[in-house]
Amino acid sequence: MKKKDEKKSINKELKRKKIQFVDQKWIIKIIILAFAISFVFSFLSEMIIPNVNVVIGIIILIIFILVGILFDIIGVSVQSADEKPFHSMNSRKIKGADIAVKFKKNADKVSSFCNDVVGDICGIISGTAASIIAVDLAQNLDLNKFIVILTVTALVSSLTIGGKALGKSFAVNKSNYILYEFAKIISHFYKIKK
Repeated sequence: MKKKDEKKSINKELKRKKIQFVDQKWIIKIIILAFAISFVFSFLSEMIIPNVNVVIGIIILIIFILVGILFDIIGVSVQSADEKPFHSMNSRKIKGADIAVKFKKNADKVSSFCNDVVGDICGIISGTAASIIAVDLAQNLDLNKFIVILTVTALVSSLTIGGKALGKSFAVNKSNYILYEFAKIISHFYKIKK
C-alpha cells in the first residue's frame, strides 16, 4: 500500500512539472511576435529591395545576414553564460547587471526569441532578398536566371551558416561578456520594476 501511495505521489509530481514546462502564454506571445517581426521584415524587404539598385540591395541583404548572426550569438551567449557574476554586479548596482540576471533566469525564452524568432526570420528574409537580387543581376547582366539564383542563394546560405558557426564559438567563449554588453544596451530602453 505504501509503495502505491509513493508511486501516485511521484506520478502527480511528474505531471505537475510537465504542466509547468509548457508555458502557453509564452508560446502564444512568441507566435504573435514572430508573425509581427516577420511581417515587418518581409514588408521592408519586398518594398525596398526591388526598388533600389543592386548594390544597395546587396548591402540590405548583408545587413539581414549580420542581424541573424548577431542574434544567434546573443541567444547562445545567454544560454552559455554563468549567472553568478551578474548577481555580484547587480548587488553593486552596475548598470545592466539586473537585466543580465533576468535574461539568464529566462535563458530559454531569450534564446528562443534571439535564435528562433529573429535569427530564423532573418534567414528566411535573406533568402527571399537573395532571390530578388539574383533576378535583378541576371536581367542586368544578361545571364542565365536559373544559374544566378542558384549561385546567389548558395552564397547567402554559406555566408549565413559560416557566420553562425563562427559566432557560436565566439558566443560560448565570451558568453558573460556578450550577455553583459547586450544587457547594458537593453538597459537604456528597459527598466526592471523593483
